[in-house]
Amino acid sequence: MKFFLRYILLFVFVTSFTTLHAQHIKRHQKKTSKKETSSKKTVVKYGLASFYAKKFHGRKTASGETHSRNKYTAACNALPLNTWVRVTNLKNNKSIVVKINDRLSPRNKRLIDLSRCVAQKLNIISAGIASVKVEVLPGRKHAANKS
Repeated sequence: MKFFLRYILLFVFVTSFTTLHAQHIKRHQKKTSKKETSSKKTVVKYGLASFYAKKFHGRKTASGETHSRNKYTAACNALPLNTWVRVTNLKNNKSIVVKINDRLSPRNKRLIDLSRCVAQKLNIISAGIASVKVEVLPGRKHAANKS
């Protein structure tokens, strides 16, 4: 008789647990599917940043613009031209918005190459390179960041 009661209690416990677990999974699936459809995914990349050498000042960029050390621009192979991105120095958490208007050499393994004024604002000049986070800013207008 004891064995039979234990068996029944175990059966009730297992069935109630599996039912509750199935309900939890259904609720979780509904929540995650709503999140995926309602929010746009932001592209974020991590890597090394450097800055342009002096010899590139005044030369044409891949987008056809003339490179200036004093504009908030950058070169990147991983993102399309004319993309606006927020670059954050991971060491000091300083960030700035720049426009991708040039390409890096295919042999260069760095993520992004910044203009000199951007590198100064992010405190990259003395080290030469820094670990950065690059976030794409969707819908950014070209005239919003004049320098």
